Amino acid sequence: MARGVFLDRDNTIIDNDDHLGDPRGVKLFDDAPHALQTLHDAEWLLVVVTNQSGVARGLFTEEDVHAVHAEIRRQLADATGQELIRHWYHSPWHPDGEVERFRGSHHTRKPGPGMLLEAAESLDIDLAASWMLGDQVRDIRAGQAAGCRTILLTMGGVS
Repeated sequence: MARGVFLDRDNTIIDNDDHLGDPRGVKLFDDAPHALQTLHDAEWLLVVVTNQSGVARGLFTEEDVHAVHAEIRRQLADATGQELIRHWYHSPWHPDGEVERFRGSHHTRKPGPGMLLEAAESLDIDLAASWMLGDQVRDIRAGQAAGCRTILLTMGGVS
């Protein structure tokens, strides 16, 4: 089984305090490429797990989420020469969503562990040997619920 590092996206890999559906708004944190490269080179399997309630709120589409992820991948590859992130999971759900298809609670929405559990099963990740990194308490709760160790990143404050 692989060791994994689960990463939140916004304010963990990229600088973003709002709903981001436009790839032109992607700005990697300056140290993100080197940090992710170091983890990748140490044979940690890197997986992004991100709530994207902007889809449920009707602010952008899942295709827009994929376009943002493609831009992050491109910027990371330009900086490091490698594809560092093994897989990207997103949860488009929100209890107060405007888009009926994505309105409501869902097991994949953090603080639930659904995205981490799905990744562990499909990518053969040992959750007890893995970490969850994020900037929100919900990220930490998701990691704990999945059985991972956790790190709360606080450079932008915690809410």
